[in-house]
Amino acid sequence: MAEGPNANDLLTTLAGGLLKGNPQFGATGGKPVSKRSLRALDWANFFLSDVRDGIGPYLGIYLLASHHWDAGSIGVAMAATGVATVVAQTPAGALIDATTHKKLLVSGASLVVALSCILMTVYVTLPVVVFFQILMGIAAAILLPATAALTLGLVGYARYPRRQGRNEVFNHAGNMVAAILAGLAGQLIALEWLFYAVAISALGSIVSVMMIRTKDIDDELARGARGEIAEGEEETPAQISGFKALFASKPLLIFALSIVLFHFANAAMLPLAGQSMTAASPSGASTYMSACIIIAQLVMIPVAKFTGDRADSWGRRPLFLIAFSVLPIRGLLYTFSASPYWIVGVQALDGIGAGIFGVLWVIVVADLTRGTGRYNVTLGAIATAVSLGAALSNLVAGYVVNWTGYPGGFLFLAACAALALIVFYFGVPETRPTSLRGDDRTPRAPGRLELAAASG
Repeated sequence: MAEGPNANDLLTTLAGGLLKGNPQFGATGGKPVSKRSLRALDWANFFLSDVRDGIGPYLGIYLLASHHWDAGSIGVAMAATGVATVVAQTPAGALIDATTHKKLLVSGASLVVALSCILMTVYVTLPVVVFFQILMGIAAAILLPATAALTLGLVGYARYPRRQGRNEVFNHAGNMVAAILAGLAGQLIALEWLFYAVAISALGSIVSVMMIRTKDIDDELARGARGEIAEGEEETPAQISGFKALFASKPLLIFALSIVLFHFANAAMLPLAGQSMTAASPSGASTYMSACIIIAQLVMIPVAKFTGDRADSWGRRPLFLIAFSVLPIRGLLYTFSASPYWIVGVQALDGIGAGIFGVLWVIVVADLTRGTGRYNVTLGAIATAVSLGAALSNLVAGYVVNWTGYPGGFLFLAACAALALIVFYFGVPETRPTSLRGDDRTPRAPGRLELAAASG
């Protein structure tokens, strides 16, 4: 239903005026979810977009410019977050599945990020910075699956696609606003404000998450332990599948492989494009890189909204095929010219692929794990594999460029992207519900692997 003017309209405007309405019905028995909870989820996604990334690449700028660290020490400090996130992702997913205190978990992780950012500006030694970077990496591993769990527990499977599209719109809007404000604060005030900006976003996320009403969250649904309950239907006990059932799911394993290949092909494209621009036009390379990031985020906002709106009517598979098809085209286009203007234009295609992926991958995993009670740990495990694939992408692509030059590197990544498309096309079926039951539109998907619930 449509909403009247309120404070949320400002954020809607920042997101491009794309958001219309806010479903008010919850996951169980058609019970209404309060407007407060849904609006709080909007703002939580807005603030968490900055918190999940932590201080990111700004750390290197700060350590070099303000404390004159050498490149090796900076590299160790920056790598600590990524390594910690990879190690923590699967255990974090298992913790989210097990706990009924997801709001406190998200708030605690956000508080860790806030304190780490502030303390890193006070105690600037390698061991201390690495320690806080590790803490931030663990917090980042918690935040993505926990946000997905809160969303599923609030709105249920039937409304999850549209709601996830809305989440991503606010996420990308938050990224843009945070990047602009942090850049201005760091330039006009002091570099320390790069850290304070993330800490402020973390505090905003805590307030937003705690504004979600606990009674609106179905914890069993949030872990995928059962589907929604139609009005008048008796609630059945949640069942938890053993981990062997997950590994026996062929569509789930092939889907994981396809997105690992996608990110292996995608992760190194922008860094290589940046290096190619720098080699061709050293002056202004940082400005052009910023333009690449901003244009991709601008494209992601309408794409995320469109994907969430069409995930049910079109199906997951056709939309995913668009994302998979765009990536090899983008890799090929990068080989045509090293002109910054050309590369910035081609980078807009990243907004299509990433915009679709950000919305759909958590939805497909929810489809394939429904009724298992292992939704969040599966998200964590796949995210771990994706992170490893992305890390290897930069390593392998760097050596390919050394041997063949930048065109050869882009062609290599385009070939990997084409392989990802082939794996997905032949191995992953449509997971969209094909029949609905009851007033709450509980999804059923004949033909999709139904994982047997077993004690685990």
